[in-house]
This record gives sequence, C-alpha cells and structure tokens, in this order.
Amino acid sequence: MRRRRLAGDAGMNTAEYAVGTMAAVAFAGVLLKVVTSGSIVRALTGIIEGALK
Repeated sequence: MRRRRLAGDAGMNTAEYAVGTMAAVAFAGVLLKVVTSGSIVRALTGIIEGALK
C-alpha cells in the first residue's frame, strides 16, 4: 500500500516541465542582458587583458 501511494509522485508532469523551462529561459535572458551590458563587458575585457600580460 505504501509503495503504491509514493509511486504517483515519481517525477514532473508536462505542465511542471513547461514552467521549469520558461523559468530557465527567463533567467538565461536576464543573465545575457547583464553580461552583455557595457560596464560588465569592459570589466571582463580588463580582466582578460590583465591576465594575458
């Protein structure tokens, strides 16, 4: 009985996958916007140039 009751919650269903995927895409979009902003690009370029010298 106990085993049968726990088997129903074995994973995510389609709606949960859709919500999880949308959250991941939204996070990736925000991260891309932050990383490609001017000040971040300049800071990363400075770090890389400093490491190569």
